[in-house]
Amino acid sequence: MNYTLHQLQIFLKIAEKQSITKASEELYLTQPAVSIQLKNFQSQFPIPLTEIVGRKLFVTDFGREIAHSAERILNEVEGINYKMQSFRGKLAGRLKISVVSTGKYVMPYFLSGFMKSNTGVDLIMDVTNKARVVEGLENNEVDFALVSVLPDHLKLNKIDLMKNVLYLVGNPNYFEKILLSKSMFVKDTPLIFREQGSATRLAMESYLKGRQIQVGKRIELTSNEAVKQAVMAGLGCSVMPLIGIKNELGNGDLNIYPKKGLPIQTTWNLVWLKSKKLSPVASSFLDYLGKEKERIIHEDFSWYEKY
Repeated sequence: MNYTLHQLQIFLKIAEKQSITKASEELYLTQPAVSIQLKNFQSQFPIPLTEIVGRKLFVTDFGREIAHSAERILNEVEGINYKMQSFRGKLAGRLKISVVSTGKYVMPYFLSGFMKSNTGVDLIMDVTNKARVVEGLENNEVDFALVSVLPDHLKLNKIDLMKNVLYLVGNPNYFEKILLSKSMFVKDTPLIFREQGSATRLAMESYLKGRQIQVGKRIELTSNEAVKQAVMAGLGCSVMPLIGIKNELGNGDLNIYPKKGLPIQTTWNLVWLKSKKLSPVASSFLDYLGKEKERIIHEDFSWYEKY
């Protein structure tokens, strides 16, 4: 057999995505290039690795076994590269972090300096909702997770990174009169919520329940960006994290409306399992945060104080 590491990488991605199109997008390759490599890889095995049923690609049982082997081989090769760099006195390895969706506006600033100083470190950052982040922690799939609400069923260590502040916001062209009225909310004003499992939704619902506010029209969207665009378009108003609407506030596309009990304030926490044995890379990142956290907050998030 004469297959290459590149072919193993491509076939593993095809097996993960169950799609040549999705694999090509993930690998930044053209579909024809991925198809050719799959064909060349398949030619070295007498048993089919994939099959097409209808117009959908499926990986065969044999193909799944080969994919598992490919993953082990690629991990070993990656480990060899990290060991080589370590012997040269260079910090090397992989840092895996799971981040709740609004945390994408926070975490990169705390990673940037560390990654620039440690070019032998590879970063994998998964941005998803709170439920998936907690699942990743439970399954020990990541080194760290960034959350604003701590899961109470897990034993965790944590570092407080910075405050997370949520305000009631709306498009001034649509909601100025309604949101400045004496009543807390008007039933005819739609409220836009994140999906179930979102920490932002939990904070918003806790606020409404605590003040016994009856919601009339409800709209549910599955990302913070979608909520922001909907609010700007005048579909409704929402309680949103300040961290994700800096530009829109500056441009006048959104306004903050003062209401009793707002803003809601929580804390962005970097957490990890107490039972987890941290890698040298993970430990180095914690040391970096201990030294640089306050500087990063001062340099990159001082605009917070304006609000």
